[in-house]
Amino acid sequence: MTPQKDPSERRGRGRPQSFDRKEALCAAMRLFWDRGYEGTSFDDLIAVMKISASSFYNAFESKEALYHEVIEIYMSVAGGWFLDILGEDADTRTVFQDLTIAAAVEFTRPDHPTGCMISVAATQCSPNQHRLRDLLARQRKQAEGAMAARLQEGLERGDLPTGADINALAAFYGSLLRGMAVQARDGASQERLKEIALIGMNAWPQT
Repeated sequence: MTPQKDPSERRGRGRPQSFDRKEALCAAMRLFWDRGYEGTSFDDLIAVMKISASSFYNAFESKEALYHEVIEIYMSVAGGWFLDILGEDADTRTVFQDLTIAAAVEFTRPDHPTGCMISVAATQCSPNQHRLRDLLARQRKQAEGAMAARLQEGLERGDLPTGADINALAAFYGSLLRGMAVQARDGASQERLKEIALIGMNAWPQT
């Protein structure tokens, strides 16, 4: 999918890029994470990224194209813990308990916005931003698919009872993590999120 420019945005002409691209992307990521796509203005973006409007257009072309790049950064940096835990060499229940407890920690870290950028982003947006809504929905679906794959592995190992509904379990724990992200946005403490995580583990099927 090729990102399209917003109608209100025009490509500028400026000098060659003279800023730290990674640093600018991380600054934009934090702003989008905190305010969402539509809640982030162009002026706020160039201010936090510390670049001029012409440099922005020369380097990123449009706000939407920047957002796509930011999501890739988020998935590789801030979301790395998710796949790391799914890859743990442990029984499947332990992996999922570790996953939910880690989410409680990650969603409340003081050094970045609360919650999860993928969980809370673009669930509601204006009709002309349907491409972004679909992008984030695909990312959430991929996360759920990764959980389903780990559950399937557990089923084959005998960690889960025969006949366990892998897709339903993945959807349940995906919903649990997204709900915890929203709770974090609403001010829930790390301790409260850990309590929610442990309650969620009561749904684990008995072998």
